[in-house]
Amino acid sequence: MYTVQKNIKQAVLMLVVFVVQAALYSQNKTEKEILATFKNTEEIVYKTVDGEALSMLVFYPEAQKMKAKNPWMMYVHGGGWAGGSKYNILKKAYLETLKSLLDQGIICVTIDYRLAKGNSNAFDAVVDAKDAARFLLKNAKAYKLDKINYGVWGGSAGGHLSLVTALGENKDFKGEANLSKYTPKFNCVVSYFPFTSCVNPDLRPGSIFEDKTLFLRVLGAPLEEKPELAKLLSPTELLNKKSPPILLIHGDKDSVLPIINSTYMLDVAKDKNADVDLLTIKNAAHSFNGKNLEPTITELNNSATQFILTHLKK
Repeated sequence: MYTVQKNIKQAVLMLVVFVVQAALYSQNKTEKEILATFKNTEEIVYKTVDGEALSMLVFYPEAQKMKAKNPWMMYVHGGGWAGGSKYNILKKAYLETLKSLLDQGIICVTIDYRLAKGNSNAFDAVVDAKDAARFLLKNAKAYKLDKINYGVWGGSAGGHLSLVTALGENKDFKGEANLSKYTPKFNCVVSYFPFTSCVNPDLRPGSIFEDKTLFLRVLGAPLEEKPELAKLLSPTELLNKKSPPILLIHGDKDSVLPIINSTYMLDVAKDKNADVDLLTIKNAAHSFNGKNLEPTITELNNSATQFILTHLKK
């Protein structure tokens, strides 16, 4: 009798976990409507961690634009490291770029990762992003992916994670053992309004990191207790002359993660002889909210597209 009750309780618990996960990763009404306009998509589970299935959504170009091996871009969503979903790719900052890349024969992938809640932090998110790329390299033939021409992009927390995913040494972010022999080497990065350094205090005033409490989410502990991890999760610390080309896009009115994050990374890049460029969006707050943006949303999407095509379709 006890065993039966125990099994029932476990089944109910698993159902609750499934429902919570489904709610967490499901689309809202607007996202569903936009997603319905894309006909060639595929949902794939790329790893499972502590019973949590992490999936990716693959957007394929039209059949006539597909080849045996296609360049691809992996999108890492934002949401303050503790929120958001892979459907953020459907937001205005990225949607036109997504459509343009597909039109140019680029496969696009948007991923789940462990959110910074409970025992997880931004380090785990980077491990997951790298594992997603490793999974794609392992299964490149099945999904018609080029093993050489690919990049990563993302905004806000995802902009930070995309930078660390591309710049961080793979040995420092070990994930699933069955994916360990695959070593992602991204050709380019597009990072929108990112956080770029845990260790430079000059970036914090006027931002969400001003009182340092957010480091509990990013590092899983106060900044003072995790100095090495802080460096490991700082894109400016990881940057070097061999880093892939990076395009930063940032609004000059951003009060969540001020543009000094990107101008500072640009300065570091000059000192390190790294290939980093910055597109400043005038009158734009975080997520490019605001009026009279210059350049416009369409124009910045076009700039991102052209940067990606330059590096993936040589």
